[in-house]
Amino acid sequence: MATRRSLAAALIFLSTCGAGISPIAPSPEVAPRGNLVIVGGGAEPPGVMPRFVQLAGGQGRARIAVLPMASTATAERGTETAARLQTLGAEAQVFDLTREQAESEDLAQQLYEFTGFWFSGGDQSKLTAVLLATPSLATIHRRYREGAVVGGTSAGAAVMSNAMLTGNRKSADPAAEENGGFPPVARHSFEISSGLGFLPGTIVDQHFQRRARQNRLLSAVLERPDLVGVGIDESTAVLVRSDGLWEVMGQSSVQVIDARRARITSPEAPVLGSANVTMHLLPPRSIYDPQNGQTTLPAS
Repeated sequence: MATRRSLAAALIFLSTCGAGISPIAPSPEVAPRGNLVIVGGGAEPPGVMPRFVQLAGGQGRARIAVLPMASTATAERGTETAARLQTLGAEAQVFDLTREQAESEDLAQQLYEFTGFWFSGGDQSKLTAVLLATPSLATIHRRYREGAVVGGTSAGAAVMSNAMLTGNRKSADPAAEENGGFPPVARHSFEISSGLGFLPGTIVDQHFQRRARQNRLLSAVLERPDLVGVGIDESTAVLVRSDGLWEVMGQSSVQVIDARRARITSPEAPVLGSANVTMHLLPPRSIYDPQNGQTTLPAS
């Protein structure tokens, strides 16, 4: 039996309900054999990078391409990340690509030799500007389907979904600015563009609790209710496993917002409203099944 909980607060109205929801995305003919490691930014979550290297083949076998193009200091960020991976026993190479390089078939062939791909933080729009609709991105997708691991932090997390929050506001709200910049829940408040599409049917937000982005993600989900919102806090990661389950790692939590079965007020309504939005709050060691909405919480 479904259970509904209403919360009257300044932020949102959410209710929880049981199983029986549709999958996040239609199952492909052949499910990807690889894994995704999606980090919400901030300090490195304990155990996440060693797990990433393990999924890439382990010590002495993992070959990881670091793509730091989101950063304003690409050389420094790429070198730091590669050095960290090397301490864990991986071979790591930095690919600070331009759009022209990403469109090169020769470069795409080089990338095919890697077992893991890591996207650094910064500005997610810089990553998509370089990689979208290129042979290099097609190769990374192919390697993911074949078993490679793809990961990223902060901006590198935001690009994982097929619809991407750029971080830009569409319009300023004077009341929100007076309240420390905390936005209302409203349609068309935030810019959404195309992400890299490794986790279709979702929209990912990062630094989630740390930067109080609940209203931002809820606004995006209610604007596009076919997408499931995934809000990942700092020092926290979602491991999208090859068996399709999501595993929460790190120190904080992940919030999943699902409005696919919700009732939402019409676009002409002066104030946005909704009912029957499902929310899951997932602490570390939780397991979430996006196919049926079932969650296994860690034992106390």
